[in-house]
Amino acid sequence: MKLPAFNQIACHLEQQVLFITLAREEVNNAMNLAMVEELIRLLTLANNNQEIRAVVFRGAGENFCAGGDIKDMAQAQKRHQQGQEDAYYHFNRLFGQLLALTEQSPKVIIALVDGYALGGGFGLVCVCDYVIATKKAYFALPETTLGLPPAQIAPFVVKRLGLTTTRELALFAGALDGEKADAINLANALVENLDEGKALLEKKLKQLSRCAPGATAITKALLLNPENLSQEALLDLAAQQFSAQFTQARSEALEGTRAFMEKRPPEWAASTAAVEQEQA
Repeated sequence: MKLPAFNQIACHLEQQVLFITLAREEVNNAMNLAMVEELIRLLTLANNNQEIRAVVFRGAGENFCAGGDIKDMAQAQKRHQQGQEDAYYHFNRLFGQLLALTEQSPKVIIALVDGYALGGGFGLVCVCDYVIATKKAYFALPETTLGLPPAQIAPFVVKRLGLTTTRELALFAGALDGEKADAINLANALVENLDEGKALLEKKLKQLSRCAPGATAITKALLLNPENLSQEALLDLAAQQFSAQFTQARSEALEGTRAFMEKRPPEWAASTAAVEQEQA
């Protein structure tokens, strides 16, 4: 897969993992409208590409993401004054689209967080499947101190942390260090520094390579239940998907069970095993 060129983000594909770096280091990787548009474009490509198993978010320099770019809001104000009545709405709502696209991605989404993860950066962390935070990580929802609500972020933070914790963070513009984030399960793992974070990331990606991509995508959708199906409807869908894993043309279930019986890696893990043998 040839990746397009971007201006606000950097990306590369390595062994079926898409690494995305928020690349506005001069403003602590704050998100402007252009960055959000680029992220939506790239994630849409990734979600529809069978070569990609996982997506990893990182920040350039010493911070993950300082939230929305306040200067970009001035551009929305200018458009509003020129008669574009929905300028502020569009500016804000597009970020919600990014969060939903990330949360509902069939790929496994991982964030490696060092330094600031504020506002929109906090929201992006909340929609990831697995979060590694260093002890230098600093999470906060400062929106109300700017006279703004965390409009697109709020529902995703509630889903991640629960209503009680989110109320305190959002209503009082609260902040968390890496250890506190780990304690309340915002982070899945706490590491001493970025090097340890990269080592853990490599370990988790190796773990993921053992899992069938189709089964992983189905599992994630069942856990999230994005269509808010009733329990009975969700269980019916789960049974249909379970059956399909055996009966479809390229059956992961048949390959996986056969590989287990034959004491060999299944085909989706074979390439990873071969690379490891070559490196050894």
